[in-house]
Amino acid sequence: MHIETLRWVGERPDQARPGYVRMVEQTRLPLEHIEIEVRSVPEMVDAIYRLAVRGAPAIGVAAGFGVLLGIQDQAHREPEALLEHLDGVVETLAAARPTAVNLFWALERMRERARAEAQAGADGERIVAALFEEALAIYEGDRRTCRRMGEIGAELIADGASLLTHCNAGALATAGIGTALAPMYVAKEQGKRIHVFADETRPLLQGARITAFELMHAGIDVTLITDGSAARVMSEGRVDAVFVGSDRITLGGDVCNKIGTYGVALAAQAHSVPFYVVAPLSTVDPSLLSGREIPIEERAPEEITEGLGRRIAPEGVAVYAPAFDVTPAELVSGIITEVGLIERPDRAKMEAALRRGGIEPTPSKPEESRAPGS
Repeated sequence: MHIETLRWVGERPDQARPGYVRMVEQTRLPLEHIEIEVRSVPEMVDAIYRLAVRGAPAIGVAAGFGVLLGIQDQAHREPEALLEHLDGVVETLAAARPTAVNLFWALERMRERARAEAQAGADGERIVAALFEEALAIYEGDRRTCRRMGEIGAELIADGASLLTHCNAGALATAGIGTALAPMYVAKEQGKRIHVFADETRPLLQGARITAFELMHAGIDVTLITDGSAARVMSEGRVDAVFVGSDRITLGGDVCNKIGTYGVALAAQAHSVPFYVVAPLSTVDPSLLSGREIPIEERAPEEITEGLGRRIAPEGVAVYAPAFDVTPAELVSGIITEVGLIERPDRAKMEAALRRGGIEPTPSKPEESRAPGS
């Protein structure tokens, strides 16, 4: 039913090293379903930046695999030199995109594993082997987490429900069955009849190109709508709940997701429609209290003025192209994580969930006043 977004492939079937990454080339969907091979750190940075691979969990997995691409031939080095080389690989990958916290979470997890091995007296060979173990653990962990979030979220979906989602947070955004779409997939497995409205998601049309494709592939009834139609279909009483993913969540429960999500949340509040966010705890940034602190990536103007390769705006027009916006916690009905549903999230509830997942909150700044949607 589900498309495999990316995977590590050994050059020989009986061993993982040396190897490379195979991934779906998502910029070609839905007209072409092809896979590409990524064999170097620069190629992985390029794949992440131009959205060949996208979605916060998938970016985290890609980051772990990217580290492997950069260190798999470095086992001959002394531990100190290997760690220095690893730092360079991590810094290069970290520059690919600034907003999705899973990228930095995965990179830091890889770096911490290498340092722990070195401190335990491991040689270069053992450090590299340990990093392979860690990257594959990130991959398998994401698959398990997606399934668990799907099971928890499906409990909120009634038979015959009509849902709405923005951007793409399905299997193609993860290594598993997705985040926001995972409850839909599990609901279908349970025999529930559901319908989904998929926002097109300007300017790169992830909803039109990817979510609609993915849901149709899975046999789920889907209707594509323009971003501006979301409030309309809610006003008509045709949406029972909204499910979206996230690229970064603060300790206060503010949710950063694809541009346009904040408007959907406002419309949901206005029409008394539950607004759910589905994201693993790795998407929570325990160092940030407020959405004001989240760095928002700005994309190239051409993504708006020359959508899908054709100019649609006058030459020389000024462009503002944030890739994400922030939905304040007070608009969020609940955050579905692998440790359960966080209803009406606030700092205390977020901290409790993180601790259940073995993560200690570490806010770096005093709490600031929140600007809605900032």
